[in-house]
Amino acid sequence: MKRRNLIVLMVIMTVLLVQPLSSSAASLDSINKQLSDAKKAIDKAQKEADATEQQKTEVSTLKSDVQASIKAVLAQLDAVVVNMNNTQAKVDQTESELQQAGAELVEAEGRVKTRDILIQQRLRLMYENGSVSYLDVLLNASSFSDFIDRFDSLQLILSQDRSILEQNKVDQALVEEKKAEVEHKLEEVKTMYTKLQNYQSDLAKKEAEKNKLVAEYDHQLEDLEDISAEQEALMIEFAQKVSELEAEKVAKLEAERIAREKAAAAAAAAAGKGNGSSGNGGAVYTGGKLGMPIFDSYRISSGYGYRIHPITGAKKLHTGIDFAAPQGTAIHAAESGVVILAQRWSGYGNAVIIDHGGGMWTLYGHIREGGIKVSKGDSVTKGQKIAEVGSTGNSTGPHLHFEVRINGTTTDPSSYLK
Repeated sequence: MKRRNLIVLMVIMTVLLVQPLSSSAASLDSINKQLSDAKKAIDKAQKEADATEQQKTEVSTLKSDVQASIKAVLAQLDAVVVNMNNTQAKVDQTESELQQAGAELVEAEGRVKTRDILIQQRLRLMYENGSVSYLDVLLNASSFSDFIDRFDSLQLILSQDRSILEQNKVDQALVEEKKAEVEHKLEEVKTMYTKLQNYQSDLAKKEAEKNKLVAEYDHQLEDLEDISAEQEALMIEFAQKVSELEAEKVAKLEAERIAREKAAAAAAAAAGKGNGSSGNGGAVYTGGKLGMPIFDSYRISSGYGYRIHPITGAKKLHTGIDFAAPQGTAIHAAESGVVILAQRWSGYGNAVIIDHGGGMWTLYGHIREGGIKVSKGDSVTKGQKIAEVGSTGNSTGPHLHFEVRINGTTTDPSSYLK
């Protein structure tokens, strides 16, 4: 849509440019009509430029929101990595405990096996020799002391048997319990680790999706930047057309004035009276140095030339010099001339363009709201206050963007300034 509107404006511009400019071919009415058409075209172009700037602002806001979201996702990813490292340490520790429990189980099983061998040997002996009653053993004692010895031996045997069975039960129960506990714990931490891996994967997908969105927004901003550049170039052509028409109008009026004076002089001569005068046809730049557009309380924050744009991040030609200064600082005309533009203008925000004649213009951008102190068509003198510093348009803070254009093309202003 914006491209289509831009093409329409270019067609209008083409129609304006092909109209004759010579004073012999155009009457004052024709010049005034062309001026009116050109000014309408400038207003239309400005509306399109404002719409483009608004869209750029909206896309930049969306991009900033997504970048903030990406930052949050990355912070979550960092936290997940820390948790995964801690969980992995728990996994390692639990696996170590499980191995220890396994070793203890092996030892306990060895003890149980040894005890089982003793019991089996006793049972085998009893089987081979026949069942012997503990009472028979005691009654076959040869003496009382032998009876006491046999009684103590039988108690020891019975005690050992009971101990073996009880220890077997305790060992088996303890080891099985510990093994089950460790296996349960290991399953828990492994489940936790798997959840963290899945969460990390989800976050990585979100990051990729958001990075894709940022890339799309960057592409949109590049397209809008191209449109802005085309609109800016078109408006320069409109301004050039207005400047030429204004100059032609001045020349025509001057020619008519001279013609009237000559006629009056001729009539006076015929009547025996002498009279005459002459004019200069308006301001003309004759070369030399320009005055500084700001007198004090400033610093040069950016010079003319290619740089990384502070808003878009793209490498782009910076077409003027930036004078950082407090909001409301006075801006002065660098040279005498005629104001050909004093309004909001694309990424420059509120701007003033002065035609100094000889193909030279100076441009003053980012003027504060209500800070333009001249109007289109005004004649200004060198050093006159024309505006006040602001931060309108594509600006990161209060400053004056100052340009020098020769025949519509930007040039380094530093070679012209005192």
